[in-house]
Amino acid sequence: MEARKSSRTMPGLRALLREDLRTQREGWLSQGFWALAVYRIGHRRLSLPRGIRRKLLGVFSQLGRKWIEVTTGISLPEGVQVGRRLAIEHFGGIMINNAAVIGDDCRIRHGLTLGNREDQYPHDAPTIGDRVQIGAQVSILGKVTVGDDAIIGAHSLVLHDVPPGAIVAGVPARVLRLRDDLPRQP
Repeated sequence: MEARKSSRTMPGLRALLREDLRTQREGWLSQGFWALAVYRIGHRRLSLPRGIRRKLLGVFSQLGRKWIEVTTGISLPEGVQVGRRLAIEHFGGIMINNAAVIGDDCRIRHGLTLGNREDQYPHDAPTIGDRVQIGAQVSILGKVTVGDDAIIGAHSLVLHDVPPGAIVAGVPARVLRLRDDLPRQP
C-alpha cells in the first residue's frame, strides 16, 4: 500500500496537489481539496529537519488546520498517512485519528469517523486499503484493517477487519457479499 511508504518515494508536493485537485469533482471550490491542501503542506513539514523553519511552518499548519476544521468540518491531522487521489465527496463531520492510514484512490463522504475505540489505546486507529469507498455517516473504530476495493455502506459501524473486495453494512457492520466485479487473484 503506497500510503505506508515514506514521503521520499511519493511525488512532490505540487504534483500531489495537482492530483488532489483533479480528483475532486468541484475543483477549486471543493472544500475537500482545501482540507487536503492544508494537510499535504502540514504533512510535508514533518519531513523537514528540526529547527526554526519547521516550527514556523508548524504554527501556520496548526492555524490552517483549525481554519479548515471550522469552515469545512473536516479534521485531517498532519500525522495521518493519506495516499494519493483521496476524494472527499461531501464535507462536514469528518474526524480522522492522527494515527490512521488511508490508501490510494479512496472515496470518503460526510460524517466519517476513523478513530480509536478505547482511551488507553489512542493510537489504535484504522488502516484503509486502496480503492475503498466509504459511505456517509460511517464510523470505523479501533485497530481495524479495511482491505483493498472494499465498499462500506452508509451508517455502518465497523469494529472488525474487512476483507478485500467485501461489501459491508450495518451496526455492527457485517459482510453482505464479496464483490464479483474485481479481477480474480491467481
